[in-house]
Amino acid sequence: MKKILVLMGPNLNMTGWREVNIYGNETAESIRAQVEEKALKLGMECEVYQSNWEGALIDKIHDIMSSVDGIIINAGALTHYSIALRDALACVNVPCIEVHMSNIFAREEFRRKSILSDVCVGQICGFGKESYILALDAISSLI
Repeated sequence: MKKILVLMGPNLNMTGWREVNIYGNETAESIRAQVEEKALKLGMECEVYQSNWEGALIDKIHDIMSSVDGIIINAGALTHYSIALRDALACVNVPCIEVHMSNIFAREEFRRKSILSDVCVGQICGFGKESYILALDAISSLI
């Protein structure tokens, strides 16, 4: 069975309470369960990992480098400035898809630039929790 890692960055544990007009009122736990269920339906084993700490996300990427077939990442605010996270993703020789629940191009100017994009095979944004589901469909066709 193919294995994927879904990484969620800072403040994504607050989904459902934080800025519900942007992220919706469904909790991170509910989204996690739906992502895991969808992955199973696609025949993939899925680990969802969330951390508010940049270093923990980087350590997780290093720890799984040779044990997963793909990565889906919503790095939250780290998307826009974490060169260290970008470099960690560049170390991994598996497809990585960048995900955002909101449309980062329709938000504040500083959110419109992703420094992760060039090490990812693609980006899905603006579909709320469905961004993760779409990314699962996409990654299943790549691995």
